[in-house]
Parts: sequence; C-alpha cells; structure tokens
Amino acid sequence: MSNFNKKCLLTYDYGEEKTSQIEALGYDIIVRREKNITYSEEFEEVDVLVCYNPFETLDISLMKSLKWIQLSSIGIDQLPSDKVLNQHITVTNNRGGYSVPMGEWIVLNILEMYKRRLNLYKKIFNKKWKIDTDVLELYGKTVGFIGTGSIAIEGAKRLQGFGVNIIGMNTDGRSIEYFDHCYSKDEFYDLLEKSDVLVITIPYTEATHHLISKKELSMMKENALIINVSRGSILDEKALINELKKGRLMGAALDVFEEEPLQKNSPLWDIENVFISPHNSWVSEMRNERRFNLIYDNLRRYAEGKPLLNVINIEKGY
Repeated sequence: MSNFNKKCLLTYDYGEEKTSQIEALGYDIIVRREKNITYSEEFEEVDVLVCYNPFETLDISLMKSLKWIQLSSIGIDQLPSDKVLNQHITVTNNRGGYSVPMGEWIVLNILEMYKRRLNLYKKIFNKKWKIDTDVLELYGKTVGFIGTGSIAIEGAKRLQGFGVNIIGMNTDGRSIEYFDHCYSKDEFYDLLEKSDVLVITIPYTEATHHLISKKELSMMKENALIINVSRGSILDEKALINELKKGRLMGAALDVFEEEPLQKNSPLWDIENVFISPHNSWVSEMRNERRFNLIYDNLRRYAEGKPLLNVINIEKGY
C-alpha cells in the first residue's frame, strides 16, 4: 500500500481524525462542502469522489481522472447516469448503512397503525380518558415486502417475534432469510392479494415507477396497510389518495413522496389515516458511524486492489 497514491474528493467533512485515517491509506484528500460545489482545476486529478449529491452544480464530465464514485446514500437516482456510463466510472452506494433504523421504523409504523396511536395521541392532547376498543393485533397477519434487500431483511428480522407470516417479492422468487416465502416478480399480484401489510422497499427505477397504482391498490385486501420507506414515485399518490378516501384501506404510513418536501396543499395532510414523516426513517445516532465505516472499508479495498462493496449496475438502477 506504500506506493498507493490517489486523490480523493470528500464533499462531507468527517473530521480530522477520520480524514487522517483515510490519508494513512495513501490518499491525498480534498474536502469541499457539497452545496453549490463547482469544478475547479484542483479536481483535475481526482480519482475518487465520496459524496451524496453534488451533481446539480458539479460537472463530473470535466473530471477526466475520475474512476470511482462512493455514494453516502442507498438510492442512486441523483446520479447523472449518462456521464457515469460514458466515463466508465464505478459507482458504489451505502446499501445496508441505514437498514437497521429503517427496519425499526417499519415495525414502529405497523404497530402505530394497528394500535391506533394517532387516535390515542389526540385524546392525550385533549386530556381525554377513553378506551379505544378498535385496536388490532398484529399476530397472525401477513406482512408483504416488495423487495427483499437489506432494508426488508432488517424489517423482517425485527418482526420475527410477532407471530406474523412474512412474504416478499424479488426478481426470481429466491429464498431469503427471515422470509416464510418469496414470490418472483411474475407473481407480484399473489403477494398483493395476500398481504395485510404491504411494505415498499424496492429500489426506484424506470421499471418501478408507479409500480403500485390504481389496479394494484384495488387488488389489495380490505383494511390493508401500506408503508413506503423507499421512494415516493414507486407509489402513485393520486391513486392512493383516491383509494384512501374510499375508506377501503386501513391507511398508509409514508416516509417518502413523489415531490419532497410534501407540499402544504397535498390532500395527504388531511387524510386522517395517513402517517406522514419527512424522509426520516434512515436517521439514527449511528448513521454517521456506519456510513464512514463502509466508506473507509471501500477506500481500503480500493487502495489494496480488492473488490469493492455495493457496486451498482447503473443500467439496472441498483
């Protein structure tokens, strides 16, 4: 590793101690804040870019030496895919870095909806003592995950003690730990029809745009619950709003939206059985530590010539 010397641009300041750890691997570090960052001559020899989304102002096509982009996010929809493909740049993401808090968030939302916590909160705020006899049990229900990646796995793992049937959908129906059964993408409707709770954890691509729309919502069980922690555009919001207004579904817990921030005039704010959170499911006190650990591990692998973790297939979108 002593002969290794590459230039690395960080768009987040990880602090002197962590930056020194990266420098010890043989990297020449440039730290520049991501907001409004633009190309300058000092980026000419940058081999590695560690970032979230500088691409609105930073033209990576000018970075002729760039070989690898390490994203701090799981999603890659912010990437200028055409430039990445044209320049043959390797891209890795932070898959798994936020999965633990997101798995907890999924369980939280299921229980809050089933135990009608919003209704109880309203009573608390009004100092009203009245038992709610309409709360439900999660026991014996079927929880279906659209996508069986790291987020779904962490959610399924945390549901193990609740006595639920856990099913999932992936490309080929392959078996996944913590899932009782997995369906292929060709059996998607089977999963929809069986799920009491539907959790969206699949990556957003052109193929998954509005994957859940009017037809799919109409196929779901009466009194089913939808949770979306992936990307807003996988779920057709207009179709969801119409279905919720009919009162056929129990409700929806939405952490992501087609347009963020969610506009104040969105009907979703006024639908009583919708839990809205501001893209918050990934947050925990461990987020920076896990993110840095993955980034450092990949930077070490790159320096040692070893395969990188979480390499993205840009054409597939995940």
